[in-house]
Amino acid sequence: MKALISGGGTGGHIFPALSIANALKRRYPDVEILFVGADNRMEMQRVPDAGYRIIGLPVAGFDRKKLWRNFKVLWKLWKSMRLARRIVREFQPDIAIGVGGYASGPMLKAAQKRGIPTLLQEQNSYPGVTNKLLAQKAAAICVAYEGTERFFPAAKIVMTGNPVRKDLSACTVSQADAKKALGFDPLKPLILVVGGSLGARTVNQSVEAGIDAFEKAGVQVMWQTGKLYADHCLEAAKGHPLLKASAFIKDMATAYRAADLVVSRAGAGTISELEILGKPSLLIPSPNVAEDHQRKNAQALVDKGAAVMILDADAPAQMAAKAIGLVQEPKALQSLSENILKLALNNADEKIVDKIGEIVTAAKSPRQ
Repeated sequence: MKALISGGGTGGHIFPALSIANALKRRYPDVEILFVGADNRMEMQRVPDAGYRIIGLPVAGFDRKKLWRNFKVLWKLWKSMRLARRIVREFQPDIAIGVGGYASGPMLKAAQKRGIPTLLQEQNSYPGVTNKLLAQKAAAICVAYEGTERFFPAAKIVMTGNPVRKDLSACTVSQADAKKALGFDPLKPLILVVGGSLGARTVNQSVEAGIDAFEKAGVQVMWQTGKLYADHCLEAAKGHPLLKASAFIKDMATAYRAADLVVSRAGAGTISELEILGKPSLLIPSPNVAEDHQRKNAQALVDKGAAVMILDADAPAQMAAKAIGLVQEPKALQSLSENILKLALNNADEKIVDKIGEIVTAAKSPRQ
């Protein structure tokens, strides 16, 4: 089998793509996998680091505020379409898999025009424009939320969930030992705050605004600042022994295990991790995403009593008090944990590979 996997731009697209690739390798050891991403985006480093070959397209996103800049975007899109057609012609994949992100549009469009079966992996409750446009000619659309038949042909939808990193659910250390391993007091509540690899300004501002409140309440905070805000946040955390700030958290499995509550953005990948791990969460959706999809992701959990949400504009004033209130109410945490665990869809990567196998087999079978 030859599989082409396209997309990226953020960890929320790259981690599922790599999970699917790894599951394909486990199932089909001889599979040949080629990634196609966007030049100068994080997949161009993360994918080779994981041992896979990747080609970059010069594609970029549309600027919705400064429309005059889109002449350059259209030029890059035209160049990307030409390169995508050449990649399909030369690699000759049996299937093309799109995980979302700038590169998946031109790449899967080129595959569809050449008659290559395509599979879409839509992480969010509210799909992006690219996947909506590609859906009509896709062989299957793997989703993680109910209700996506509003956007996609119902007959093509497969409820698989979002693939998550295997090491997260494999961590079996006790919560007390996890806290100790990270340098925290196992007898005090611990809030894990994550803002993504680059960081989230509002999330960081909310922690900084609440430092005195956390200290007064005796609540520990593990603060992942992201690299853009690391210097300022590390300085703010100095002299506050209950706070540990760092640009990155290398061992997310232990960090999740240690946390009594997770405060984070509401990206689909993060939510899938929280569901599978059954972690109580306080979500602060990013307002800077297409179609406000993070708020819709979070609302889907809130409606089922599976998470608490604070809007971005309210977070600096409200986050600390709300988080402290939650960790001081064991019954509230237990309820959130039980409800979010009910939403978990396990083994998403294996279910997606099942569907890939079906599609490739059907495409190779003689037509009746």
